[in-house]
Amino acid sequence: MTEKEKGRQGLLYNPNHDQELTWQRIACKDLCLEYNQTKHSDLDKRDALIKQIVGKVRDNFVIESSFWCDYGYNIVLGENFYANHNLVILDCAMVTFGDNVFIGPNCSFYTAGHPVGVKERNEGLEYARPITVGNNVWFGGNVVVLPGVSIGDNSIIGAGSVVTKDIPDNVIAVGNPCKVIRKIEENN
Repeated sequence: MTEKEKGRQGLLYNPNHDQELTWQRIACKDLCLEYNQTKHSDLDKRDALIKQIVGKVRDNFVIESSFWCDYGYNIVLGENFYANHNLVILDCAMVTFGDNVFIGPNCSFYTAGHPVGVKERNEGLEYARPITVGNNVWFGGNVVVLPGVSIGDNSIIGAGSVVTKDIPDNVIAVGNPCKVIRKIEENN
């Protein structure tokens, strides 16, 4: 079994011992660099580059520079997606965003994690768990979402939060670790 196959099955794997993964990361980072150096006024080129980088996009999206990801093909963007400056997505596993997702500046989504055991960690092993974001979700600035987290529809994640566990639909959640502080009522 290749390291890529191990990673896709949620097993520990070494991404640096798989030439295919290494070259895919290099190619993706080259495209991200080109995107980040493209003038904001060159909308057609920017859109074309994101469509090369990201696995699936809809018609209406904006990703401000700078944007970095590992592979790109593990990212799905819903309709009406907006990400402010300095978005980082470590997409070793799938990262799926629903429709009408708004992401503040300096946010990060990490599917990659490392073993607690020193020996395995020092061998370069990691695991990957998918991240899923529902529809109509708003992230304040400087939010970090960790591996395996799902965030429900219509929720708000407050600025500076570190999301370590699933967040349900229709709530405001903040903090480190991120916790629900209240339910969102329709009239709020």
